[in-house]
Amino acid sequence: MVIDTVLSQLDLRGNISTRLKQLMAYADDILISVRTKGALIEALHQLKSSSIEVGLRINEEKTKYLKCSKKDTNKEDLNCSNLNLSIEQVHHYKYLGSTINDNNSIEEEIKERIALGTKAYYASLKFFKSKLVTKNSKLKLYRLVIRPIVTYASETWVLKDSSIQKLLVFERKILRKIFGPTRENQLWRIKTNDELDKLIKHYNIINYIKAQRLSWFGHVQRMPASSTVKKIFKWTPLTTRSKGRPKQRWEDIIIQDIRQMNIKNWTACVQDRATWKNIVEKAKTFKGGS
Repeated sequence: MVIDTVLSQLDLRGNISTRLKQLMAYADDILISVRTKGALIEALHQLKSSSIEVGLRINEEKTKYLKCSKKDTNKEDLNCSNLNLSIEQVHHYKYLGSTINDNNSIEEEIKERIALGTKAYYASLKFFKSKLVTKNSKLKLYRLVIRPIVTYASETWVLKDSSIQKLLVFERKILRKIFGPTRENQLWRIKTNDELDKLIKHYNIINYIKAQRLSWFGHVQRMPASSTVKKIFKWTPLTTRSKGRPKQRWEDIIIQDIRQMNIKNWTACVQDRATWKNIVEKAKTFKGGS
């Protein structure tokens, strides 16, 4: 309540298009997004002044700043002599469990998620090796414990082909441990990718991510126009996209998934929760999703 009172005193007038400063706060994790260095210093000055009044202070060691720019990539710490603050510049940081970087790429995030999933897998390896545990139980353990670690916040991901392959390789490694090899002509061989996909009825990690995206897309579409998420989703930046082949946007990949599944009149379907829920369930086992 004290922090909420402090943050409410920051000057955040205007809308998302005209406002120089944006504020996102969850408990004591505070993120200030600004367009200029001057706006950042001003926001820090207001935050520090309001905090001192209630006996709080900004922790310099935990406070970092990241600059997103295609032109200026030089590292330069932010020194605010009038505020007696020195804040380290970083190229990436973690906010609410997700890695944010200065080139707006999720490749490092996916790499870290796979590493955490691998760590969780080896922590449970004795269960995957045990002959007392059924294959269905092992598969359920993977889907309920390990996969959610890897796919945390995947509702917002736009996957490249390279990332898709990395995620599939990670999953297939575990599936081969669960289902074991195949005996053929008196010889043992590892199961092929197609065989694994049939065993899990096409419910692979990529289809799961696509279903998560579609589910979140449905929530966003049904949100009232006054909600912050809906405003950001509908917002059009006052600039042009970079030259050359542009990156796929989140909405682009959603529309691509909808077309791939041949969903007719999706604008009406998305407003009906039951209908859209069925579409999401269909996406989980949609053949050709990977």
